[in-house]
Amino acid sequence: MKYFYGEFDGQPFPSPDTLFDVNQLFQFIMQHGQQALDAIEEMLADQKNPEHSELLEQLLKDGMLDKDGAGRLRLTPRAVGNMQRRALMEVFSNLRQGQRDGHDKITPGQGGPRIEGTRPYQYGDPVSELDLHQSMANALARHGLPAKKPGGGMAPIHFDERDLELHLHEGLTSCSTVVLLDMSGSMMRNGRFLAAKKVALAMQSLVRTRFPQDTIDFVGFYSGAHKIPEITLPLAMPKPVTVYDYQVRLRVKIPDIDQAPQHFTNLHMGLRLARRILRHRSAENKQIFIITDGQPTAHLEGDYIYLLYPPDNRSTIATLKEAVLAVRDGCRISTFALIEDYWGMDWVGFVDQLTRLTKGLAFYTSSGELASCIMESYLSGRKKKTALG
Repeated sequence: MKYFYGEFDGQPFPSPDTLFDVNQLFQFIMQHGQQALDAIEEMLADQKNPEHSELLEQLLKDGMLDKDGAGRLRLTPRAVGNMQRRALMEVFSNLRQGQRDGHDKITPGQGGPRIEGTRPYQYGDPVSELDLHQSMANALARHGLPAKKPGGGMAPIHFDERDLELHLHEGLTSCSTVVLLDMSGSMMRNGRFLAAKKVALAMQSLVRTRFPQDTIDFVGFYSGAHKIPEITLPLAMPKPVTVYDYQVRLRVKIPDIDQAPQHFTNLHMGLRLARRILRHRSAENKQIFIITDGQPTAHLEGDYIYLLYPPDNRSTIATLKEAVLAVRDGCRISTFALIEDYWGMDWVGFVDQLTRLTKGLAFYTSSGELASCIMESYLSGRKKKTALG
């Protein structure tokens, strides 16, 4: 049996008596992943607590839990959707009031809410969006006040097409996003990965319900990197630390990476996979969000993955080169650096380099503030402004 130690967050491990509210049950699964499902499976088989078994059986009947071919419990799409909606409600309940709630680009005519400013009318523009005040001011400035009629009254104001002005609106534009989730061993501390996972579920729900024209994918990076399917995201967990040597220098063939220690930070491979995903997306805007708590300690060279600790410049350089290639592909990069451990702040120099080279954005935040940073960046940072008239 292996034992892994982490910082105690003050919250006692849930007992069976406290688990059997559905929301608490989902929180338990979010926090402990597959281990939670295994524990629930044992409770189902426990004949000493029939009330627990009855509730879990009800979850099976309601389609929240299911069993695979081997008889093991698994989450259903309905359960994942429920967790996504709850995460979205939790995230937005904590966001600052007055925050932007849409992706915008400035366009004339019909679209989102009106914004300040106008532009000249062009043939085919909707006349319902004419700015009458500005159009009238233009007509009076160009043609002067209308003359009085001989019998009294005023002649009509003369308008030319060039006098007409249209309101500007915020219009919607599509966006494809890849979120790179650090799954290295240190992400277990301070509830970092749980916070990142909640934001990921909330973003999935937001895209599905509010911005169906957008796409969002999640990639976990550790010693390797892989795309995280939506159905398995609630069960994703950081990789446990298995090597405690003060210096590690390993070289592993790419197909054999699963046999190596898994707790390193291969952002290089994560960025490469993100580029591959976004290359097949047709959205107007493409962006990569990186959520991490440390600098790279692994990278690709040819057919090998190098696992290097303490961090080596070779991993840093390879990662920065990959990020620059992503920008050249038209991707915008935002990095969310989790910095609860202030004694280890020296690593943020890597984030500074990454941000400077890619002309991207960097957020230095704690786990508790991660949701507001990511949502604000997603909702307002992918806008595409057009030059008008």
